[in-house]
Amino acid sequence: MILVTGGTGLVGSHLLFELVKNNQNIRAIYRNKEKLESVKKVFSYFSDEVTILFNKIEWVEADILNIPQLTEAFKGITKVYHCAAFISFDPKDYHTLRKTNIEGTANIVNLSLANSIEKLCYVSSIATLGNKEDASLIDEEIFWNPEADNSVYSITKNGAEMEVWRGTQEGLDAVIINPGIILGAGFWHAGSGLLFKKVYNKLPYYVTGTTGYVDVIDVVQCMLLLMKSNIVNQRFVVVAKNLSFKQCTEIIAKYLNIESPKKQATSLMLAIGWRADWLKSLLTGKPRMFTKQNATSALTITDYNNQKITKALNYNFTPIEKTIERVANQFLKEQ
Repeated sequence: MILVTGGTGLVGSHLLFELVKNNQNIRAIYRNKEKLESVKKVFSYFSDEVTILFNKIEWVEADILNIPQLTEAFKGITKVYHCAAFISFDPKDYHTLRKTNIEGTANIVNLSLANSIEKLCYVSSIATLGNKEDASLIDEEIFWNPEADNSVYSITKNGAEMEVWRGTQEGLDAVIINPGIILGAGFWHAGSGLLFKKVYNKLPYYVTGTTGYVDVIDVVQCMLLLMKSNIVNQRFVVVAKNLSFKQCTEIIAKYLNIESPKKQATSLMLAIGWRADWLKSLLTGKPRMFTKQNATSALTITDYNNQKITKALNYNFTPIEKTIERVANQFLKEQ
């Protein structure tokens, strides 16, 4: 039986659909019953038999920080897809990020070892990769720099990877994927879904930095193929295309039939912006929406090399414009 953590998120819900479609025996853990509706919504994008497919999953209420609950969830499990994570760039969330991303992953690794799991797939992020000073592409060999001004999210995702690598030293077979910005439908209030919403609401400014983008369907396919393969104890950059934020918002605007942002956000504007956001958070107690690290990345050229995964799996990624068109169309249907 396969265990999936984070099944109510973007990657997890798409992964569950593929596993169910292929008649796999699946157990998925959840914390919030209301979020199960998000899984059904994602299933509805691909099938008319939502209830039938959804009910094939053995759902277990469990928290990755609750050892007794996890111990029960691991009974009879042979493979694990660890998709669960807490995403925040707000320094105030650092301790929560550490608990979920590092301690939670350590629990998954420890129980995988205790139950002699055949293989673990961990969903990490390009945030754990280092940066290059020259213009060459970033790949799996560019290691995270602890001396850099890293975001709290980056710090804890790197810590989670260290737990997986520790597990491999103790006998666990594992693969790690490092996706770029994952594009997919169904979650419009967080992650890349929020970007579609902002562009739709006529985002006024664009920024000049670049990063890697990938279709959630490609992320899932790479996970499935890696778990079926003999590849173990390696990590893979999972990026379809490098785009500037300006290019990305222009393509999104095109398929949302909205005018794209015309004004460039300067470094001064961004510097004022993250400080104003800090002050607003201080005075109101509301979560940070824009941090110093966000401002830096908005202007930074970070392009990624996907050759390792494409060669290992002989995989062809979905063209990003096609992905954006699909997601934009789904967004418009739900407005």
